[in-house]
Amino acid sequence: MSDKIREIQEREWPTEGTELRRESAVYPRSPLGEQVEGLPTGRDVEWEPLVDYRRNGVSETTIHGAVAWAVGGEILHSFGGNVLCYGRSMMKPVMLKVFAKELEPVTDWEQRAIAVASHNGSAEHVAAAQSLLPEAEWGLMQTPLDVPQVQFGRQVRRPRRWYNNSSGQHAAILRGCRLKGYNRAGYTLPHHEWFAEYLELIRRDLGSDWEPRRIARDGDGFPTLAMTVGELAQVYSGLVRRKDEDWIFEAMTRHPDLVGGFNRLDSTILKAGKGKIIAKEGADGLLGMAIEHPEFPDGLGVVIKIAHGWNPRATWYVARGILGTLGFALRNPYQLFKQKAFLVPGVVPEDRLPLLEKIPTWDDWDPDRDKWMFEWDRYAPERGI
Repeated sequence: MSDKIREIQEREWPTEGTELRRESAVYPRSPLGEQVEGLPTGRDVEWEPLVDYRRNGVSETTIHGAVAWAVGGEILHSFGGNVLCYGRSMMKPVMLKVFAKELEPVTDWEQRAIAVASHNGSAEHVAAAQSLLPEAEWGLMQTPLDVPQVQFGRQVRRPRRWYNNSSGQHAAILRGCRLKGYNRAGYTLPHHEWFAEYLELIRRDLGSDWEPRRIARDGDGFPTLAMTVGELAQVYSGLVRRKDEDWIFEAMTRHPDLVGGFNRLDSTILKAGKGKIIAKEGADGLLGMAIEHPEFPDGLGVVIKIAHGWNPRATWYVARGILGTLGFALRNPYQLFKQKAFLVPGVVPEDRLPLLEKIPTWDDWDPDRDKWMFEWDRYAPERGI
């Protein structure tokens, strides 16, 4: 028996559950959170209100977050602090560039679109994702089990890997690894060969010496990088400048409903952009937009981050306002008996405020139902005439 094994066997382990957890690296050390130098938490940043919902003039809900506009390597506008967050699925269009050259001759446009998707798990999404791999290789998939995102009705399906919103990405990366001659074992790990290539793609926009402050395991199993909202916007600006170097931009605009799905924000923006915008949602409140616009020949990247996490309705209003000031007509979200939404001016640069004021957050068929259209006190017995 080796000395190391003997030391482990003779070690005195904590007997209480809480103490055992605190001694283990697989648990946080404090329920109050740890303060790590150089890693500001959501408590430390200057979130700003982006949208508030008002009932007869009184704010009932206020959505905080951050917005960044970038052109080339420069931040054009920042509001809500340059928040540190993870790029999550918003970075799929960049991640798949690692395999763009190898996948181009062996995929069609639908397969390319599903490769960068965070889809709803509908039948068309699953079919497109499955078509990327021969059935004999489906067992290599390490996508977490999931169920479709149901828009209407109730969920009756069992969890399956193909229903996961990232199944197309997993299938495409597995196929890409085979085409590159990479070992597909451990393809989701941060020390795999393709991940080093991905980091180099990020450095094209952020500098050759850029390093992520943290690398975490995303919900789909892949590594995700800690980046500021401004850095994310810079990378999305690069997607515009390099739109013709591969098929990523065109695939997303050709098949917007494969990228997200019915009534999804990114799919709807892709349609509204008419080939000039790619948009991608990311988990926990992210939206990235790469915008081709004559005023910004170096490419405009805009990123929205919602402080409390996923809120597509609030993000939708902010995106509609931003895109409206750039000449794109994104519809309002469907009316869902919510109080009226109002944008905070800081979501756009100051010179675009006059344009923002002309973009209503409601529709003609959606009147204000949160108040009575008469002077109630005129008819109250103790006050009336």
